[in-house]
Amino acid sequence: MNNDVKEILISEDSIKEKVKELGQRISKDYEGESVFLIGILKGSVPFMADLMREITIPVTMDFMAVSSYGNGTSSTGVVRILKDLDFEIKDKNIIIVEDIIDSGITLSYLVDYLKNRGPKNIEIAALLTKPERNKVKVDAKYIGYEVPDKFVVGYGLDYAEKYRNLPYIGVLKEEIYK
Repeated sequence: MNNDVKEILISEDSIKEKVKELGQRISKDYEGESVFLIGILKGSVPFMADLMREITIPVTMDFMAVSSYGNGTSSTGVVRILKDLDFEIKDKNIIIVEDIIDSGITLSYLVDYLKNRGPKNIEIAALLTKPERNKVKVDAKYIGYEVPDKFVVGYGLDYAEKYRNLPYIGVLKEEIYK
Protein backbone atom coordinates (compact mmCIF):
# COMPACT_ATOMS: atom_id res chain seq x y z
CA MET A 1 0.00 0.00 0.00
CA ASN A 2 2.80 2.43 0.86
CA ASN A 3 4.31 1.65 -2.55
CA ASP A 4 1.24 3.26 -4.16
CA VAL A 5 2.03 6.60 -2.50
CA LYS A 6 4.16 8.99 -4.52
CA GLU A 7 4.97 11.34 -1.62
CA ILE A 8 3.95 12.05 1.95
CA LEU A 9 2.42 15.52 2.21
CA ILE A 10 1.57 15.54 5.93
CA SER A 11 3.22 13.28 8.48
CA GLU A 12 1.46 11.35 11.22
CA ASP A 13 3.11 13.53 13.90
CA SER A 14 2.07 16.74 12.15
CA ILE A 15 -1.54 15.51 11.94
CA LYS A 16 -1.55 14.69 15.66
CA GLU A 17 -0.33 18.20 16.52
CA LYS A 18 -2.85 19.88 14.22
CA VAL A 19 -5.77 17.83 15.60
CA LYS A 20 -4.71 18.73 19.14
CA GLU A 21 -4.60 22.43 18.17
CA LEU A 22 -8.07 22.25 16.57
CA GLY A 23 -9.49 20.48 19.63
CA GLN A 24 -8.08 23.20 21.89
CA ARG A 25 -9.58 25.95 19.71
CA ILE A 26 -13.00 24.30 19.73
CA SER A 27 -12.84 23.81 23.52
CA LYS A 28 -11.94 27.48 24.01
CA ASP A 29 -14.56 28.76 21.54
CA TYR A 30 -17.35 26.79 23.25
CA GLU A 31 -16.13 27.04 26.84
CA GLY A 32 -19.03 26.48 29.25
CA GLU A 33 -21.14 24.87 26.52
CA SER A 34 -21.27 21.58 24.65
CA VAL A 35 -20.85 20.64 21.00
CA PHE A 36 -22.56 18.12 18.77
CA LEU A 37 -20.15 16.67 16.20
CA ILE A 38 -21.55 15.35 12.93
CA GLY A 39 -19.03 13.14 11.17
CA ILE A 40 -19.41 12.71 7.44
CA LEU A 41 -18.88 9.03 6.63
CA LYS A 42 -16.60 7.42 5.87
CA GLY A 43 -13.61 9.70 5.50
CA SER A 44 -14.06 11.72 8.68
CA VAL A 45 -13.87 8.76 11.08
CA PRO A 46 -10.14 8.91 12.03
CA PHE A 47 -10.16 12.71 12.22
CA MET A 48 -13.37 12.84 14.26
CA ALA A 49 -12.24 10.13 16.67
CA ASP A 50 -8.96 11.93 17.34
CA LEU A 51 -10.56 15.39 17.41
CA MET A 52 -13.21 14.48 19.97
CA ARG A 53 -10.51 13.12 22.30
CA GLU A 54 -8.83 16.54 22.19
CA ILE A 55 -12.00 18.49 23.01
CA THR A 56 -12.28 19.16 26.74
CA ILE A 57 -15.94 20.27 26.88
CA PRO A 58 -18.98 17.94 26.68
CA VAL A 59 -19.31 16.30 23.25
CA THR A 60 -22.09 14.32 21.64
CA MET A 61 -21.89 12.93 18.14
CA ASP A 62 -23.62 11.33 15.23
CA PHE A 63 -22.81 10.46 11.64
CA MET A 64 -24.23 11.18 8.24
CA ALA A 65 -23.40 9.50 4.95
CA VAL A 66 -23.56 11.98 2.10
CA SER A 67 -22.37 11.49 -1.45
CA SER A 68 -21.75 13.66 -4.48
CA TYR A 69 -19.07 11.47 -6.03
CA GLY A 70 -20.74 8.28 -7.17
CA ASN A 71 -17.88 5.91 -8.08
CA GLY A 72 -15.66 8.56 -9.65
CA THR A 73 -12.85 10.78 -8.45
CA SER A 74 -14.63 14.13 -8.81
CA SER A 75 -17.97 15.49 -7.65
CA THR A 76 -21.04 14.93 -9.82
CA GLY A 77 -22.72 17.97 -8.26
CA VAL A 78 -25.74 15.88 -7.21
CA VAL A 79 -25.83 15.43 -3.43
CA ARG A 80 -27.52 12.38 -1.93
CA ILE A 81 -28.06 11.69 1.77
CA LEU A 82 -27.43 7.99 2.32
CA LYS A 83 -27.70 8.06 6.15
CA ASP A 84 -29.34 10.86 8.08
CA LEU A 85 -28.92 11.80 11.75
CA ASP A 86 -30.36 9.63 14.49
CA PHE A 87 -30.61 12.54 16.97
CA GLU A 88 -32.30 15.93 17.20
CA ILE A 89 -30.03 18.97 16.69
CA LYS A 90 -32.41 21.80 17.57
CA ASP A 91 -30.67 24.51 19.67
CA LYS A 92 -27.33 22.67 19.63
CA ASN A 93 -23.84 23.86 18.69
CA ILE A 94 -23.15 21.81 15.57
CA ILE A 95 -19.72 21.12 14.14
CA ILE A 96 -19.70 19.20 10.88
CA VAL A 97 -16.51 17.13 10.76
CA GLU A 98 -15.19 16.43 7.28
CA ASP A 99 -11.98 14.89 5.98
CA ILE A 100 -11.56 17.30 3.03
CA ILE A 101 -13.27 20.25 1.40
CA ASP A 102 -12.92 19.65 -2.31
CA SER A 103 -15.59 21.20 -4.52
CA GLY A 104 -17.57 22.48 -1.51
CA ILE A 105 -20.82 21.31 -3.12
CA THR A 106 -21.60 18.61 -0.55
CA LEU A 107 -20.81 20.75 2.49
CA SER A 108 -22.73 23.76 1.19
CA TYR A 109 -25.79 21.56 0.62
CA LEU A 110 -25.39 19.92 4.02
CA VAL A 111 -25.16 23.21 5.92
CA ASP A 112 -28.37 24.44 4.28
CA TYR A 113 -30.07 21.10 4.93
CA LEU A 114 -29.16 21.11 8.63
CA LYS A 115 -30.07 24.78 9.18
CA ASN A 116 -33.70 23.81 8.64
CA ARG A 117 -33.54 21.75 11.85
CA GLY A 118 -32.97 24.78 14.07
CA PRO A 119 -29.47 24.31 15.50
CA LYS A 120 -28.01 27.11 17.62
CA ASN A 121 -25.19 27.39 15.10
CA ILE A 122 -23.27 25.34 12.53
CA GLU A 123 -19.51 25.36 12.02
CA ILE A 124 -17.25 23.15 9.93
CA ALA A 125 -14.07 21.37 10.94
CA ALA A 126 -12.12 19.90 8.04
CA LEU A 127 -8.70 18.36 8.19
CA LEU A 128 -7.93 19.40 4.62
CA THR A 129 -9.08 21.87 2.01
CA LYS A 130 -8.20 22.12 -1.68
CA PRO A 131 -8.92 25.77 -2.48
CA GLU A 132 -8.07 25.30 -6.17
CA ARG A 133 -10.99 22.87 -6.55
CA ASN A 134 -13.65 24.87 -4.69
CA LYS A 135 -16.72 25.45 -6.84
CA VAL A 136 -18.83 26.70 -3.92
CA LYS A 137 -17.57 28.99 -1.14
CA VAL A 138 -17.73 27.19 2.21
CA ASP A 139 -16.93 29.03 5.42
CA ALA A 140 -15.02 26.51 7.50
CA LYS A 141 -13.95 27.81 10.90
CA TYR A 142 -11.58 24.97 11.74
CA ILE A 143 -9.20 23.96 8.94
CA GLY A 144 -6.14 21.78 9.41
CA TYR A 145 -4.25 22.19 6.14
CA GLU A 146 -4.52 23.54 2.63
CA VAL A 147 -3.30 20.94 0.14
CA PRO A 148 -2.49 21.24 -3.56
CA ASP A 149 -4.78 19.85 -6.25
CA LYS A 150 -3.35 16.34 -6.09
CA PHE A 151 -5.08 13.03 -5.38
CA VAL A 152 -4.51 12.56 -1.64
CA VAL A 153 -5.14 9.49 0.47
CA GLY A 154 -4.64 8.39 4.05
CA TYR A 155 -6.07 9.26 7.48
CA GLY A 156 -9.59 8.50 6.28
CA LEU A 157 -9.21 9.59 2.66
CA ASP A 158 -9.52 6.78 0.16
CA TYR A 159 -9.37 5.67 -3.40
CA ALA A 160 -11.76 2.78 -4.15
CA GLU A 161 -12.17 2.25 -0.37
CA LYS A 162 -8.42 1.65 0.09
CA TYR A 163 -5.71 3.67 1.88
CA ARG A 164 -7.99 5.09 4.63
CA ASN A 165 -5.85 3.39 7.27
CA LEU A 166 -2.59 5.12 6.33
CA PRO A 167 -1.53 7.26 9.33
CA TYR A 168 -0.38 10.15 7.11
CA ILE A 169 -1.68 12.13 4.12
CA GLY A 170 0.04 11.11 0.91
CA VAL A 171 -0.26 11.71 -2.81
CA LEU A 172 -1.43 8.65 -4.71
CA LYS A 173 0.58 7.67 -7.78
CA GLU A 174 -1.33 8.51 -10.97
CA GLU A 175 -1.04 5.03 -12.42
CA ILE A 176 -3.14 3.72 -9.51
CA TYR A 177 -6.27 5.76 -10.35
CA LYS A 178 -5.96 6.50 -14.07
